[in-house]
Amino acid sequence: MEGQIEETKRNQYISSARGCCAMQVGSHQHFKVNQQKCCKLSSYNWLDNIQEPLGSPIRIAEIRFKNGRKDFYHYSEEITLQDGEIVAVEASPGHDIGIVSLTGDAVRLQMKRKHVDPGKKELKQIFRHARPADVEKWLDALSIEDATLRKTRVIAMDLGLEMKINDVEYQGDCTKAIFYYTANERVDFRELIKKLAEAFRIRIEMRQIGVRQEAAKLGGIGSCGRELCCSSWMSSFHSVSTNSARLQHLSLNPQKLAGQCGKLKCCLNYELEEYIDAQKDFPDSRLKLKTKKGLAFHQKTDVFKRIMWYAYADDSNNMMAIPVDKVQEIIKLNKDGKIPPELEKYARHKEQKDNVEKTVNNDFVSYYGGI
Repeated sequence: MEGQIEETKRNQYISSARGCCAMQVGSHQHFKVNQQKCCKLSSYNWLDNIQEPLGSPIRIAEIRFKNGRKDFYHYSEEITLQDGEIVAVEASPGHDIGIVSLTGDAVRLQMKRKHVDPGKKELKQIFRHARPADVEKWLDALSIEDATLRKTRVIAMDLGLEMKINDVEYQGDCTKAIFYYTANERVDFRELIKKLAEAFRIRIEMRQIGVRQEAAKLGGIGSCGRELCCSSWMSSFHSVSTNSARLQHLSLNPQKLAGQCGKLKCCLNYELEEYIDAQKDFPDSRLKLKTKKGLAFHQKTDVFKRIMWYAYADDSNNMMAIPVDKVQEIIKLNKDGKIPPELEKYARHKEQKDNVEKTVNNDFVSYYGGI
């Protein structure tokens, strides 16, 4: 009974330290480390219940560690792996402890997606399933990561280094540690490495990360009121430009478009393709509409309502909402040399410019949460 309690505590500790959950299996008091649906780095093995094709089965597994770190390792025929198992893998130097995140034929597709060619890249080896002694040593390493992080920050401040230590990851055999940091400029941390080696008696590896990766590690609540996407489910970052906001006709306000990392919000890309598709048949907003009442200039577009707002050059405060098909009709008339008397008969409704801008800003705040 005491052994089961110790195993439960151990699995729960691994859960909090390495981003997975401990789930109860069956009716017995048995817990299993399981990463599905609760770990940011979980990989769903949709080929798990499908028999592998004839031929040599793939002897490569995907192993996950801390801090968004994954890698592929090959293993021998004597080893049988299942998702969620703890294994000892080859490291430089010594060995590391990781959790199996993906096995079987799905690994081929994962390697193809990540552009990993086992024929060109030499993969490291999985030694064995982790022994109790390996796990105990690994847990000892995990338990001192927070204390090491705090002490490292004090040492860096004493040295006057313009850098921020974000996280520390100990290797499974407790002989090496990776220190993740961010810095605006190049940092000479040679003296810091000497101090850290003297203080902790381990090998030191400094790894610089960007502000987006820093936000993913630290976590937080976004302006939308939900947990940051980068710290909950996003495992890769794609470039975001102001063009994404422009194509969605959002107000180009840096304070509202920037996330907690200081960069443009990743969610600006979520609906970008839908906006691009919806605007394929929209006329060029740079075209002026000619009427006998005067030239009209484009002011704003409501994409999914398919409405374009126009105002006369000499009366820019009075906005008119004109459906896209009517705008195309007016443009066609202008090309044929015909000039309609006024825009009012095409407008769905009219509104003051100040009210329109207020409506647009409210729509932006309600969707992206504001600041």
